[in-house]
Amino acid sequence: MRLLGLLIVLVSLPLAFLVKEGPPHTTVAPPIAGPAAGKSPFKTLPFYLLTLGSMCSIAAVSGTQQNLKLLLSLDRHYSQSEAARVLSLVLSCSIAGRLLMGWLADRFSKKYVMLLTYLLVAAGIPLLFLGQTPFSLYASAAVFGVGLGGDYMIIPLITAEIFGMRVLGRLLGVILTAGGVAEALSPWLTGRLRDATGDYSKSCFLLVGMALLGAMVVLALPERRRAA
Repeated sequence: MRLLGLLIVLVSLPLAFLVKEGPPHTTVAPPIAGPAAGKSPFKTLPFYLLTLGSMCSIAAVSGTQQNLKLLLSLDRHYSQSEAARVLSLVLSCSIAGRLLMGWLADRFSKKYVMLLTYLLVAAGIPLLFLGQTPFSLYASAAVFGVGLGGDYMIIPLITAEIFGMRVLGRLLGVILTAGGVAEALSPWLTGRLRDATGDYSKSCFLLVGMALLGAMVVLALPERRRAA
């Protein structure tokens, strides 16, 4: 862990200073027009919907990811190496998920790409927690990993599409902070529920419910209207 931290300082931090600002005359897409046009984004319904939806999905992702090792070792009695293979599959598929969802977001409505991401998270959780065969475990790990990769990536994209770029930093500061709260509380709540019930089955339904709630909230988000 010390080595990983040192690599971030020695490699990633210097590279960040090489990133160039966009030219001042760069034009950006305007925010979505509608009844909320002209209002502060923080006073509009889409802002609260986006914040709630992202919190629900991040809670489902973090609650699953942070408890997956314990699930495999405590409930499934997997060895350390077997559990590591499942976790590696999740993370490998998350890389593919980032690339896939980014490609889809460039070609289709970001709202529905976000919905797809949240549904993949919801679909991957049940078999991770309840599946009994190795095939179901690895298949669900792959599905969940793709959803995991797209989850965090899609939030800035749809925020920029709905509200524009001018206040993107402030909006993401609030939305991602709220998501961080959900990310911190969900694994703790999932673990407490497992301790109280003796297994992860009820935790599974809680996490799936949060993912599906996030998906339903996404459906209420506005879509970008094309300029006439």
